Amino acid sequence: MDTLTGLLEGPQARGAFLLRLLLRTPWSLRIEDRSPLALLTVVRGEAWVRPDGRAPVRLLPGDIAVMRGPEPYTVADSPDQPVRVVVGPDQRCSTAGGDDITESSALGVRTWGDGTAGAPGDTLMISGAYQAHREIGRGLLHSLPALLVQSVGTGDHPLVRLLAEETCRNEPGQELVLDRLLDLLLVSVLRSWLADPGSGAPARYRAHSDPVVGGALRLLHEDPAHGWTVAGLAAAVGVSRAGLARAFTELVGEPPMAYLTGRRLALAADLLREPDLTIAAVARQVGYGSAFALSAAFKRVRGVSPREYRENPGGAPLLPGAPPHTVVLPAARHPLGGAAPAAGC
Repeated sequence: MDTLTGLLEGPQARGAFLLRLLLRTPWSLRIEDRSPLALLTVVRGEAWVRPDGRAPVRLLPGDIAVMRGPEPYTVADSPDQPVRVVVGPDQRCSTAGGDDITESSALGVRTWGDGTAGAPGDTLMISGAYQAHREIGRGLLHSLPALLVQSVGTGDHPLVRLLAEETCRNEPGQELVLDRLLDLLLVSVLRSWLADPGSGAPARYRAHSDPVVGGALRLLHEDPAHGWTVAGLAAAVGVSRAGLARAFTELVGEPPMAYLTGRRLALAADLLREPDLTIAAVARQVGYGSAFALSAAFKRVRGVSPREYRENPGGAPLLPGAPPHTVVLPAARHPLGGAAPAAGC
């Protein structure tokens, strides 16, 4: 498994929260649901995503915004629109004055708002939120900027069109269909992000194409629990120890063993969310000889013990060196594009 595959196979939604938003101008939603990751795409009209303390970003039909939680953000019809509705941690919606409008604004299957289908000027969006950190993976959450926007340009995104059609259906297995569509939509944005050299994506995800460093990365990802040394890794890819250490550090940004430590601890963080695994079992799976050895490394790098992290995984700080807060990818027509996204059911 290469580093790209390891990142892209991470999203696995399980009962993700998906909703069609049909809104009449003026509108503004303050999102405080603390989801670890959310996607928003415009089907009709336009919207502005406004992260706290940052410049707003405009979304047009087909554009996709990925928001890394749990920090709140605002989505509105204009950059300076005051907050009108607050979406809380339990997906309950209330006015700025505190009145609960969750039920009164329901418009049918997975549809919410105050607009009318097909009405001129009304905005239609699709919102999807992953509900638990284990559905994403720590490596992905650490790598992503707080706001990532994929602009569709002159075409449309076929997955957006399909998601718009499927969101308001209520058929057997529909939840599974929507989960997988959300995953595919996220992966499509991630691929564009990783392929753009100016996006600020971590260098290790582009280094996989190097014949030497890419081979070393694949070995570390395929068997992180192995007792790797720089010399052993160099022999496996057919170069000198010094040559591997130099090339790896230049392309990835850190030495091989430092990268391996980070990889092991990221895997440990994901495994610690499994309640049936003891800390000792997690340690063995990621290459540490004992629970004590894992605990010492985990505490040194992440600032909390494995036990503390297990009790509060969502509150653990991101690792140093997080990417830029906002990334807007260049507009690009999707090769599978076609007609404009569906206006909904």
